[in-house]
Amino acid sequence: MSRTRRVGPSPEVLSLLGRAIRCGSLTVRLPDGHDYRFGGGGGLSSVVTISDPDLFKRVLRDGDIGFGEAYAERWWDVADDDLVSLLGILFVNDLRAAFRGSWRAQMVVAAAMLRRNSARPSKENVHRHYDLSNEFFGLFLDGSMTYSCGYADALDVSLSQMQLNKYEIICRKLDLQPGDRLLDIGCGWGGLMIYATLTRGVTAVGVTLSGEQAAWARSWIARCGLIGRVDVRVLDYRAVNEVFDKVVSVGMFEHVGVEYHRTFVRHALDRLRPGGRALLHTIGTTGSRHPSPWLRKHIFPGVALPQLHDIARLVTECGGSVGHVDNWKVHYAETAQRWRQRFVANRSEIARLGFDEQFLRGWDFYLQLLEACFRYDCLQLYQVLFAGTRSWAVPLDLGFADFRSGRPAWPAEMLVGGEGDVASDGHR
Repeated sequence: MSRTRRVGPSPEVLSLLGRAIRCGSLTVRLPDGHDYRFGGGGGLSSVVTISDPDLFKRVLRDGDIGFGEAYAERWWDVADDDLVSLLGILFVNDLRAAFRGSWRAQMVVAAAMLRRNSARPSKENVHRHYDLSNEFFGLFLDGSMTYSCGYADALDVSLSQMQLNKYEIICRKLDLQPGDRLLDIGCGWGGLMIYATLTRGVTAVGVTLSGEQAAWARSWIARCGLIGRVDVRVLDYRAVNEVFDKVVSVGMFEHVGVEYHRTFVRHALDRLRPGGRALLHTIGTTGSRHPSPWLRKHIFPGVALPQLHDIARLVTECGGSVGHVDNWKVHYAETAQRWRQRFVANRSEIARLGFDEQFLRGWDFYLQLLEACFRYDCLQLYQVLFAGTRSWAVPLDLGFADFRSGRPAWPAEMLVGGEGDVASDGHR
């Protein structure tokens, strides 16, 4: 007697979805065209079309690793190319807890937690992500090659202006003055250091573990006529032993590993001259410090997110004090949305760099996951201003994000030829 192969979700999955989805509505369309509808209240809505009937089994077995990998392999798709709404439904209804996966997914988490981010693993982690190629990143970042959260002072602001706003706010928070010496830990492609040098008259040292980033930054520094004033080193931050007036780190802290959070804060404070101040710009969380296993496996190996109280406690225990804290959560959602728009617009050019369709779908999944996590889940973006003394003066009128008298503009020197217009969000 032959058995009919099941082509839809098991009764257990149907029951789980039916109980869990209370906010928004989800339609699941099976390969045979049959639809299951869940929820139905107001808010987000999404239609998922499944092309492989084993999807449910895979997700139950492998958790969010299976979910993300199946999307990259075209086992399922979503209406209107809108993963953000689907992920938002999953997050607001707390469906992630129900689909944690079996031993395979949990082993990825355990292995990541056990892998220490000492010097060599840290360099390997950076190489896997940031050395994909400057051409690749240039096709979805803005012209300044800034790969961190910008600041949206209006809903229609461009990506380039968001990043410029962020640079200006950081310079104001650090109170950069002519002659100050600035250390940028995890300097990326160098934009913040170049902006600070041109607008505030500082000298800067930046460290990165990415050879690709360093090469691009050095070329840009030369074009801006800043050789001798901005120095980029391919170096682990723990090997920097000089002292500076100001220290900044943007988008680096989440990659150093929980076991090295104290080392990082202690090192930043040790690099400060008396009276100096430091700014930490980092993704944080109000949930688990160890994010999505899929993200750890395919995008950011070694990532671990701090909670806000972790940062404040470490600064205090290392002899410093926190002077000001911002949360730019919604600004990161807007940043990720703009990255993804550029990624889609330049998809054919990215493919011509040699990246296959599975890679492209995986990165599309990542960029929409990033937006959804900041809009609907527990990811935060903290800017923490701190100093090496217990008592220090922070002005009452900080004015960090008041652009009513006019937004900042890119210095003319940063608009010189080369890789493209730094003020542009268009096709590169």
